[in-house]
Amino acid sequence: MTALATGDATPSTADPRRRPTLGRYAPAVAGYAVAAAVLLVAGTPVAALARWTGYALLAVLLPGTLVFRALRRRPYTLVEDLALGAAVGLVLELAAWAGFTALGVPGWLRLWPLAVLVPFAALPRLRRHWRVRYATTVPAGWAWALAGVVAGFTLYLYRSFLAVNPVLPTGEGQAQYIDLAFQLSLAGAATHQVPPDVPQAAGEPLHYHWFGFAHLAATSLVSGVDLPTVFFRLGVPALCALAAVLVAVVGWRITGRPYAGVVAAALMFTVGEFGFENGWRQLFGTQATFIVWGSPSMTYSWVLLLPLIAALGEVVGRARGVTVPALGRGAWVLVVLFLAASTGAKASSLPVVLAALGGTAAVTLAVRRRLPRAVLVAAGLALAAQLFATAVLFAFESHGVTVEPFSGLRPYLPTGRSAGFTALVWTGLFLAFLLSLQLRLAGVPALLWLRRGRLAPVQVFLLAGALAGPAGYLLLGHPGSSNQYFTRTGFAFGVLLSAWGWAEVADRAGLSARGRRLLGAGTAGFAVLLTAVQLGAATSTPATPAYAPVLPLLGWAGALAAVALAVALYWPMLAGRWPGLAGRGGLLLLTAVLAAGTPGLVLDAAAARHHPNGGAYPVVAMPASRVEAARWVSAHSDPADVLATNVHCREVVDGWCDARSFWLSGYAQRSVLVEGWAFAPRMVGRPEGPYAPFWDPARLRANDTAFTAPTAAGLAALRDRYGVRWLVVDREVGRESAALRTLADLRHDNGRVAVYRLR
Repeated sequence: MTALATGDATPSTADPRRRPTLGRYAPAVAGYAVAAAVLLVAGTPVAALARWTGYALLAVLLPGTLVFRALRRRPYTLVEDLALGAAVGLVLELAAWAGFTALGVPGWLRLWPLAVLVPFAALPRLRRHWRVRYATTVPAGWAWALAGVVAGFTLYLYRSFLAVNPVLPTGEGQAQYIDLAFQLSLAGAATHQVPPDVPQAAGEPLHYHWFGFAHLAATSLVSGVDLPTVFFRLGVPALCALAAVLVAVVGWRITGRPYAGVVAAALMFTVGEFGFENGWRQLFGTQATFIVWGSPSMTYSWVLLLPLIAALGEVVGRARGVTVPALGRGAWVLVVLFLAASTGAKASSLPVVLAALGGTAAVTLAVRRRLPRAVLVAAGLALAAQLFATAVLFAFESHGVTVEPFSGLRPYLPTGRSAGFTALVWTGLFLAFLLSLQLRLAGVPALLWLRRGRLAPVQVFLLAGALAGPAGYLLLGHPGSSNQYFTRTGFAFGVLLSAWGWAEVADRAGLSARGRRLLGAGTAGFAVLLTAVQLGAATSTPATPAYAPVLPLLGWAGALAAVALAVALYWPMLAGRWPGLAGRGGLLLLTAVLAAGTPGLVLDAAAARHHPNGGAYPVVAMPASRVEAARWVSAHSDPADVLATNVHCREVVDGWCDARSFWLSGYAQRSVLVEGWAFAPRMVGRPEGPYAPFWDPARLRANDTAFTAPTAAGLAALRDRYGVRWLVVDREVGRESAALRTLADLRHDNGRVAVYRLR
């Protein structure tokens, strides 16, 4: 919307013989400068930022862009080559990581770009891709608006994540979101294992979507930046920035309208969830406004999904009138690459892609009475990728996902009430779900209305994906609300189609340059007003009745709807007073609806001040003494060494162990014989939840005996049978036996945590 408001939203044709001016790069430089400043304020070492920047440019962007240029038919814009090239670079990096790690030389991974750079420098046919002239100039308004989206979201990440989660704990009272140490442990395992095992149970296969953590490991291996710095500082903002640029680029490519792309980026990374609370909220399984830092694999999957959508958009059939050059036959190569990388990026990606392709085929068959061959081939490739993921990567593990319709809504359903009242609550819950998570897709029904339901194949594809995401959430259940990730996957489809609808409404409105500026200013003012109202409102949701948490949302929606109705009643009078409003009411209404969720990010960032870990999610203690000992082990042990510890539980409740303790494997980056086992794939979804007992009592008994009643034979068995080389004891959990000092070498002791090496 900002791009349109500048009056500079149309790409211009440039003389390819002219050198681009430095001013064209100002938006990109400004966006990077804001992100870098935020990271430095958050305590990121300057050297780490510099090394990471070099890694991103030379080991991801450069090789990926060269390969993408070789695949696409004709150049269009530099930003498209760089954005899609960066995504290709991540896929190539994943393959290189697997190869070098499988050979046992992960430290040599930094050499992998040479496999691309050398042939592109040596072969004349490939050498031309080093220097490309672009006939299309990116609109300045588009570039600055996108830089604003990236900068704004980076500032949000600072308040909600970076400022409240130190790279290393600063005291014994540090609290941390419970999943972060587990995710760090997966990245640590990926620095030396392919495929990685469950770090908390040495030798247990990790049937999980772990490709994103392999990327974090590769980032550390290539750049030389310490893994916790990559994980807690550099990785998430970088992936979010790339995802935002990809939304804008893919939106431009698919719709043919540059400002549709930047509006889609704003819908995904500026507009948050619709609601009305001045503090943290968690409705329908969603974790605050975005889950980008609580689940970095989600953002990593978007970075692969968005270019996949672009390539599949060409395969299923482009819309008429789109002047962006087609990718050509290289689109099929891109489809294969991104499908392969998506198999282990996020388990929710491929099912939604399959549903989108299946929906496209079904609609085409119904309308044209024929099955499109290209769509069927693409669906076959997606099905093959899904089967590989299910059988090989996930080994048919369900991870607790079950067919349980409306499980995300049922917690808000009252019991013991009449059928009529229950039906009324159900209606309110469905309405609240649509308002909370799908309001930013209001441009979709607008597009359907304008086109009278006659959509181009690519629009059908986007619509099917946008519907498949929330459908997966509503039809499936999960004890940890992981079915929400289907909704997040659907966002990637939905925001593109919603922005397309808004763009067509804006085209029909035919605003002048002054009108576009007024629309942009009015939208910004409306967003500020909504945010101020919500920040100033003191709301508190009672514990009962069960549906009480959704009432503020419905009340706020009703209030805004009343305002909209009042404006509609007076609209003829307003249009008579200001003729420029005539015929533009639909655009203003749609813009206001799409912008109604803009307070979400601000509210979420403000709520982070009241919680010790950046969100009101389950926390675990992360004392500095534990982390210091774990990092000592990391610095003094071999990556293949296995550790043993006496810490398995986050807490013990009525004699039952909450087995969500991951600090040692996370910060030591080593496999642990038995740590906290609750997140092992075979345990997820058990009816006991995190209190389910360990599946191998003999191993657990041998582990614990090493600390409470060690013997020379027992320690030798740990060493020879399980590969254990180090014992790590937390004395606040239980002091080690005095005999252990005579049977193993005490190598490190900080008072609370002691580290022994087996002889």
